[in-house]
Amino acid sequence: MTTTESAPSAADEGTAAAQTSQATKETLEDYTLRFAPRSYRRWTPMVVATTALGGIAYMADFSIGAGIGLAHGTGNALVAIAVAAVVIFVTGFPLAYYGARYNIDLDLITRGSGFGYYGSVLTSVIFASFTFIFFALEGSIMAQGLKLGLGLPLWLGYAVSTLMVIPLVIYGMKALSKLQVWTTPIWLLLMVGPLVYLIASDPGTVDRFLSYAGTDGDGGVNTASVLLGAGVCLSLIAQIGEQIDYLRFMPPKTEANKRSWWTAVIMAGPGWVVLGALKQAIGVFLAVYILAKVGPDVAPEPIQQFKGAFDAMMPSWLVLPLAVALVVISQIKINVTNAYSGSLAWTNSFTRVTRTYPGRMVFVLVNLGFALALMEADMFSFLNDILGFYSNCAIAWVVTVATDIGINKYLLKISPLQPEFRRGMLHPVNPVGVTAFVAASGLSIAMYFHALGDTLQPYSPVAAAVIAFVLTPLMAVATKGKYYLRRSDDGIDEPLLDAEGNPSATTYDCHVCAQPYERPDLTACAAHDAVVCSLCLSTDKAGEHVLPAEAAAV
Repeated sequence: MTTTESAPSAADEGTAAAQTSQATKETLEDYTLRFAPRSYRRWTPMVVATTALGGIAYMADFSIGAGIGLAHGTGNALVAIAVAAVVIFVTGFPLAYYGARYNIDLDLITRGSGFGYYGSVLTSVIFASFTFIFFALEGSIMAQGLKLGLGLPLWLGYAVSTLMVIPLVIYGMKALSKLQVWTTPIWLLLMVGPLVYLIASDPGTVDRFLSYAGTDGDGGVNTASVLLGAGVCLSLIAQIGEQIDYLRFMPPKTEANKRSWWTAVIMAGPGWVVLGALKQAIGVFLAVYILAKVGPDVAPEPIQQFKGAFDAMMPSWLVLPLAVALVVISQIKINVTNAYSGSLAWTNSFTRVTRTYPGRMVFVLVNLGFALALMEADMFSFLNDILGFYSNCAIAWVVTVATDIGINKYLLKISPLQPEFRRGMLHPVNPVGVTAFVAASGLSIAMYFHALGDTLQPYSPVAAAVIAFVLTPLMAVATKGKYYLRRSDDGIDEPLLDAEGNPSATTYDCHVCAQPYERPDLTACAAHDAVVCSLCLSTDKAGEHVLPAEAAAV
């Protein structure tokens, strides 16, 4: 253990313990700010995967696909959807693997993958923004359904869609896993059934779908339209963060379960985009199908799409109830995830910056407040503009982290292979990821707003991805990797990983909060011959428990 002569006062330690008492209770349920211990991860790989995929039930894909298809035509829309799906799958794979293998969320992965302990606060805010933007989008879709089915005014529908998720989000992973597993079969049946019926009963719908030229196209495929559409789809690249919020609860990977483990990680990690891309294509199909009946203004609304589809296959009295049921189930499935993941991201950022833990539920309410404000501002009417702008930031972040893992860790071997997230072990800011992210997002946003000319505007998502991919290894080489680790030794003799490469399950009692935590969540205490957990380090205002920097960190 590493010790120093000065020790914190009893009052200081009591304050720190009091600050973490609430967090201690909450982390017994969802491990908001830290490594998810093996003792809690009792689900099978397939249960975790099913829970993670439950969050893909959102209806926004139908709107996104419809918006692209109606504007640019079916051909451009399908190519744009495919291009975005490939990028999302490739970048999502290393992130999903790290989350599942080392049982940490995307913010903790980002800290040790080029951003530093405080540097990743920037990306946490980006991710939190993703969650409330898409919460607002899904809430708007549900409000449209409630207005059509029950006659509720939109403002009241927005409030209902916001408030109804709060009781479900309070209880974390245990409640969410049950909700997602039991509602998924119903959701799949209501979503896929109408599509199969329409294609089987009227094959001509497929021809009309494939030949649709769009409002600003001639029916052909062109690069500008494809990239504009792909930029909107790529706003969903940050969805991998929500997938990892579930994948971090994967059981240890062993020889006995490695096949199911890998299947679950791929399916529920980057594989989410396969279902997402299919839903976007279905959105184009349904929008084209109902276009002549409802017009272009409401054709992107999922409630109208499924109302039109159900109307073709069942009695009129059953159409609206089923369409509303589908929208409500979908909204609940995704928005519990949006509220849950958003609260984690806000809490992570706030706790690191202020060294105070106010409780995760505070940020559930903060996230919902932002979402409700967006809904009341009628964000649905300018959806593609919001998503096109946001995608530049999301792409820059995810590509930077994926490149650091794939290139800097495994190919160049500059970035430490084992992820690190604990305060004291990381530098406050790592210029590798921060520089790549700021440059990529800044330049691509300038392009998106025509600052570099109209010709380059459609290429903003490409610029975000390329700049992040190139700058991340260049910065690692330029800095020689010296800003990744502040320390290479955490002061505890036992290795972080067991013989199978899984995080060690050995427990130690934290000196400050007196709670037991598993080995990866602890470091030696700078003030005592003892250990301290990662959350107590985060809330240590004086930094008295934080280990000093090494003279020459590796």
